[in-house]
Amino acid sequence: MKNSIIRKKIAELRGEFPALNRTIDDIPIAYLDGPGGTQVPQSVIDAVSDYYRNCNANTHGFFKISQDSDRIIEQARKDCAAFLGAESDACISFGANMTSLAFKLVKSFGRMLQPGEEVLITQLDHEANRGPWLTLREQGITVREVRLLQNGRLDYEDFRSKINERTRLVCMGMASNLLGTVNDVEAVRKWTYEYGAWLLVDAVHYAPHFLLDVRASGVDFLLCSAYKFYGPHVGILYSKPDLLNRLQTDCLRTQDQKAPCRIETGTLNHAALAGVSAAVDFIAGTGAGTSKRERIISAMKTIAEVEHDIAQRLYDALSEMNGLTFYGPDFSGPDRSPTLAFTLDGFHPEQVCAFLAERAINAWDGHFYAIRGVEVLGLLERGGLTRLGVSIYNTEEEVTRVVKSLHRLVTRG
Repeated sequence: MKNSIIRKKIAELRGEFPALNRTIDDIPIAYLDGPGGTQVPQSVIDAVSDYYRNCNANTHGFFKISQDSDRIIEQARKDCAAFLGAESDACISFGANMTSLAFKLVKSFGRMLQPGEEVLITQLDHEANRGPWLTLREQGITVREVRLLQNGRLDYEDFRSKINERTRLVCMGMASNLLGTVNDVEAVRKWTYEYGAWLLVDAVHYAPHFLLDVRASGVDFLLCSAYKFYGPHVGILYSKPDLLNRLQTDCLRTQDQKAPCRIETGTLNHAALAGVSAAVDFIAGTGAGTSKRERIISAMKTIAEVEHDIAQRLYDALSEMNGLTFYGPDFSGPDRSPTLAFTLDGFHPEQVCAFLAERAINAWDGHFYAIRGVEVLGLLERGGLTRLGVSIYNTEEEVTRVVKSLHRLVTRG
């Protein structure tokens, strides 16, 4: 995409985010902390506040504002189904966050799996898609992990060798929030088909940057979080049609016993779900097409191109710095999200982030809850990594600010 078009699209989108107007000591904040959660557009803020203003009531009543709550939940399921390319809104369940949904799934699978059967996880994943599954070892279930290579990619030979006739479930991320690596889900799906194993994917880091199509990918379960794609803090679970009904979920006798409700404990966050719909609408509004799904497809293509261009510029500029070492794949191939992680000789990641924060640049340091990957890379005792993430609202000017700031840090010593 040409540079002028990218500039125009970013300028238009930036106007939707009130937080981008905030300054620190008269310096505009550069939000490069998107992998930890994006800012939200005004439409999402309005949707959440409008719920409390106009229809704050519980569900399934005969009175209007209760029925309004019902409609908001139904609409959120439909919008998430469109966002994920799901078969229907009956495939969409909600929770407080991705981690809580993962723990619910683990408990459900634990009632089904037998000692000696196997679950496969990876060393690259966020702990939310590792830690819950590791608890199954307490029941005699074997939980194995796929190796992470020093180049930031999974060892697919190791992956293939560990899927066998005892494998019941494979859990992996679609993209790494640590290194920006995009994993080969398509290859893994083919291997799981050979043995009839289920495939569960964590799409939390993938969802903001690339188009999701659960039917095309063939996944059985997919987890993501709306606060990573310009929405509120809500966890989202996709389950292949009728699959959730086969799990023995924790479910009160008063709860709807069928999918998608049977994994949703207690009252949902109705106001946040209104915000989820607004976030999907915001994304769809940047695309073209007749249906919402068509607009989402168009929008995500643009978002991927815009973000890749900005991240490429940042990567190329920082690659020229002496003492700066990137971790994860470079930008020469498709297996890359716009998230950059690095170390800087002579500086602890905390020091780097503190220095950037003084210049109103938001960046993260540490392991970002992908602690096993940092451990495997030998960086845990060194404080992990510094991480910069590009979102749709980031600009070339912010890239220049980051590069100049890091050069100043190195020069200052």
